Amino acid sequence: MEHRLQASLPAGQQAGSAGNTGPLIIITVLFFMWGLLTSLNDVLIPHLKAVYTLSYVQAMLVQFCFFGAYFIVSLPAGMLIRKIGYQNGAVAGLMIAAAGCALFFPASREGYGVFLLAFFVLAAGITILQVAANPFVTVLGDPKTASSRLTLTQAFNALGTTVAPALGGILILSGSVLPPADIALLPAAEQAVQRAAQAASVQGPYLALATALLVLALMFAFARLPRINHADDAGDGATAKSSLLAHRHLVLGAIGIFVYVGGEVSIGSFLINFLGEPEIAGLTHAAAAHYVSFYWGGAMVGRFAGFAVMRYLSPGKTLAFNAACSIVLILIAIFARGQLAMWAILAVGLCNSIMFPTIFSMALHQLGKFTGQASGILCMAIVGGALVPFAQGYLADHIGLQWSFFVPAACYTFILYFGLKYAGLYNNAPAPRAA
Repeated sequence: MEHRLQASLPAGQQAGSAGNTGPLIIITVLFFMWGLLTSLNDVLIPHLKAVYTLSYVQAMLVQFCFFGAYFIVSLPAGMLIRKIGYQNGAVAGLMIAAAGCALFFPASREGYGVFLLAFFVLAAGITILQVAANPFVTVLGDPKTASSRLTLTQAFNALGTTVAPALGGILILSGSVLPPADIALLPAAEQAVQRAAQAASVQGPYLALATALLVLALMFAFARLPRINHADDAGDGATAKSSLLAHRHLVLGAIGIFVYVGGEVSIGSFLINFLGEPEIAGLTHAAAAHYVSFYWGGAMVGRFAGFAVMRYLSPGKTLAFNAACSIVLILIAIFARGQLAMWAILAVGLCNSIMFPTIFSMALHQLGKFTGQASGILCMAIVGGALVPFAQGYLADHIGLQWSFFVPAACYTFILYFGLKYAGLYNNAPAPRAA
């Protein structure tokens, strides 16, 4: 007998797609917010690198602390959510994320180490949100269209990632940052004053985000969302497996999430510096930040398109096609120069569009009562966003920034394999039962 997640609707709420619209809208707001918060890292990394005169590897400590939180917090988050419920878990995640944003105020005065702590706390809150919200989307409707629904909500996550670089470029990077060589010529006391003034540009934006997250937590606490229950399904005819690791598609899906998030985050983290290279575009940090919006904006456009396309085409085949295109575009960015290299790397964002939600929903396919725990494992795999940029940063420091993009190219190669292997995953899915 296999167990699966079912949504128990509040009194007065109708079953079916119409009754699910309200809950999906509320959850979509959460996706937008964590997209905004995650993408702001791409603006802060070059800013903090310049302020504190860091190497590429040192600058990637931002992503290490941010995405490392997913690895540390995901499994405890899964246990927390099983105890207090998905909705209360999301509220807790929002409040912790708000505390992380508030920490940016003292971090701007105390130095880089406190910034890293703030990134960790912020990401811990977002991790709890991820573990709580993704299963909500998969159960609110026909299981055969779970990839499509998750892609739609991820499109609004991409809207947040698209807005963030341009917003951060205006609010954080628009101020002048003295080059490290000029700062080094100043007396020690003036160097400290310069760094503190430049670091303080993050205070206003992150305090505003902390306030917005607290307001959203209040709204979410009083929202009428369905309660997710674990119910027996005697009609599936399958025997529940005692170990999550016995589900091969979950194991490979977790690796897929690891390399996908690693590749996507690594490219985003280096984009501003890449576009600033003289042989690529020679842009200032503030100008390059606006182009980063094209990278994340491509993911947004692709997710809206993918929402429609994957209602008819195999998610696995679509995933494999996008991965193959990503590999080709990254190779062009490595071996080309100028505008061709610039637009090739930015176009990878369009290919990224359907990857995360597709891998996630394919990995959760027919896991039943294990879905909540499996979601925690998949969110734990987001630690790829901490480790892969480190690997690329090491190569960038030693063999050059452009050649370092072989690292994300290798990540997309595994995604190509995963998509081809499970191209027919949904072919034998049981038909949905009437409510």
